[in-house]
Amino acid sequence: MELFLQTLLNGLLQSGIYALVASGLALAVGVVGIVNFAHGEFLMIGAFLAWAASAVLGVDPLLSLPLVALSVFAIGALTYRVSIRHVLLAPELNQMLLTFGLGILLQNLALMLLGGNTRTVSTPYQAASLNFGELSVGGPKAIAFGFAVVILAALYFVLYRTTLGRQMRAVAQNRRGAQLIGVDVDKVYLLAFGVSCGLAAIAGVLVSVLLFASPTVGLVFALKAFAIIVMAGLGNLTGVLWASVILGVSEALVQTYVPGGGGWSDAVFFLMIFGTLVWRSYREAR
Repeated sequence: MELFLQTLLNGLLQSGIYALVASGLALAVGVVGIVNFAHGEFLMIGAFLAWAASAVLGVDPLLSLPLVALSVFAIGALTYRVSIRHVLLAPELNQMLLTFGLGILLQNLALMLLGGNTRTVSTPYQAASLNFGELSVGGPKAIAFGFAVVILAALYFVLYRTTLGRQMRAVAQNRRGAQLIGVDVDKVYLLAFGVSCGLAAIAGVLVSVLLFASPTVGLVFALKAFAIIVMAGLGNLTGVLWASVILGVSEALVQTYVPGGGGWSDAVFFLMIFGTLVWRSYREAR
């Protein structure tokens, strides 16, 4: 029972980062109406900025989090102005090709400028741990989960308790109707896409503390974020939370109880996508 509870706890803590990444992706899909295949690369940028703050400036990555988030928000807003806004009314294939190409561009720029080696950060709390009776939690993992909870709570407060949030939800439901009541749709799109990228960057900062920074670090998290929003329903921000918990706990259970589970756990999100699509097809057929 102790092993089972420890596994559940590990999966729950891991789900915090998944929820951050997936919430940003769901925001882009739900509000802006575009599937951003470059989402993982914005996470990668956040991870490298956090590493640079630690290695070059000697600043703890977590202390650099606000500046990193604002910087990547600005990069995301600029990306929207320069490219995304021009394909919003284009066929979906054009949108996907644009964001896919943007992701390849950012990843290869990182490879050219920084090389393919992983970069790690060292913090005073790297080896710290918290004990809850027979259960133990790594200090960095607990801190990352705490940051994720606070940031997600702030995001949901903005979405459901502020004027900007109401405007975003109105645009997501009916763009033309929102325009008719005076909402600046283009501004809402810019802010939503910028916040989406900023959330990915925040997750990148946490990943740099827990794992490392590398040009390809965002890919696996982006794939898992896609699985989460497919399970939750495209653009469903509330569903992202429980879907993230299901993925995190499922991976932890596979790692613990399946022989060779460390490798098989990375395939769990594929099974989630497959199972969700089959289940929905079955429901629609009935």
